[in-house]
Amino acid sequence: MIKKIIKKAEYISSQPTWKTLVFEKSHEYAFIGRSNVGKSSLINALCDKKKLALVSKKPGKTKMLNLFRINDAWNLMDLPGYGYAKASKTDRVGFQEMLSDYFNNRKNLVNVFVLVDPNIPPQKIDIDFINFLGENVVAFAIVYTKTDKSTLNKINQNIQAFERELLKEWEELPPSFRTSANTKDGIEKITSYIDQLNKEVELLKD
Repeated sequence: MIKKIIKKAEYISSQPTWKTLVFEKSHEYAFIGRSNVGKSSLINALCDKKKLALVSKKPGKTKMLNLFRINDAWNLMDLPGYGYAKASKTDRVGFQEMLSDYFNNRKNLVNVFVLVDPNIPPQKIDIDFINFLGENVVAFAIVYTKTDKSTLNKINQNIQAFERELLKEWEELPPSFRTSANTKDGIEKITSYIDQLNKEVELLKD
């Protein structure tokens, strides 16, 4: 049975820029990944609400900074997906600027969860984005999604290949989680990790 760390989750607002976001003093955790990686389904599973984040069969639907308030205590940020091929060049540039501004200016951001699909071989766009976070000194963890969609052998092979690619640039691997929004595998581990980070940040304040 999943330990229910998240007892309350509510949508606050969608903003085109970090400048108009509220709750700027609360710990914030952002979720991002390549379009169609299962981000909305994962957020809904984490919060135990089926329709909290918009789930669409069409990738690229998230286009703004979507803020959710959790347990009246901390923030969950649903960020636009990257790598949507059908987005116009202007939209892609706009998304990149929006994200760069957010990462560089949102002072209460504690951690970014980068969602990666382990059902497919390593994607350059995921590697590039992770390296971008490193270059901008943004703390992050990797969340492997949809682990119920392939055999364990295939999942392991793709994750190992992905990690080999990361180690070409990184001295050590970041924290990572294997998850399934359908089976709820890994959900409690992510919420427990967030709870742990919240406590660590509070201790640093003392």
